[in-house]
Amino acid sequence: MLGSLWSQVQQDPVGLPEFCSRVHTPVQAKDSDDDDDVTVTVDRDGFMDEFFEQVEEIRGFIDKISENVEEVKRKHSAILASPNPDEKTKEELEELMSDIKKTANKVRSKLKSIEQSIEQEEGLNRSSADLRIRKTQHSTLSRKFVEVMSEYNATQSDYRERCKGRIQRQLEITGRTTTSEELEDMLESGNPAIFASGIIMDSSISKQALSEIETRHSEIIKLENSIRELHDMFMDMAMLVESQVRASGPTQRTDSGPGPGRLTLPR
Repeated sequence: MLGSLWSQVQQDPVGLPEFCSRVHTPVQAKDSDDDDDVTVTVDRDGFMDEFFEQVEEIRGFIDKISENVEEVKRKHSAILASPNPDEKTKEELEELMSDIKKTANKVRSKLKSIEQSIEQEEGLNRSSADLRIRKTQHSTLSRKFVEVMSEYNATQSDYRERCKGRIQRQLEITGRTTTSEELEDMLESGNPAIFASGIIMDSSISKQALSEIETRHSEIIKLENSIRELHDMFMDMAMLVESQVRASGPTQRTDSGPGPGRLTLPR
């Protein structure tokens, strides 16, 4: 029976609570001086129950990040659709980005805690079904976390390119043509006034174009700050997942989903 259950676990490493509850059963011991049975319960159930509660909590956090990323995409589209987006929409976007950062830090901390407990047991040369289950769960959650954060990074990078494209078009409206490299240099300067250089402000069209340029530039600055804040955390988790992939061997590697370590940063 145990062999059959473990085969199910290997096929479906995420749904393990049932497996754990069926494997861990009370152990009955006989008292040599008494005819009465004495039940001795090995309290590994409680430990694994607590572990699975933690797993569910982490999975919930990751799902929350995924939902927020989809909402961020909608906010991006709404902001890009208007030359002068309303402040409420921009504030809501900032709140979403802040929430993603906070939740991601929680996930990272909890995954680190699990990783440390696994390393402690491995350091004592312990090997058990429980330990293998915990390692599988940790690996699964780590990959899921990196995938959702990769999607968030791709979303942010795409938004930056779209904002950059709008700036380039508005500069063309004012009669100023720039290459992609020149525009990058202007963005990196961090000086909004550089966009007004050489623009003759003698028409409402030029003024409107400059206003949108300033708006998009402000969005790009916020975006780059957000990407930088998450950079260290993302790279840390991506390297962990990459080491897990190498440890599991080439047959375990898959090409589905964003690859670990693919983080786009501003130049």
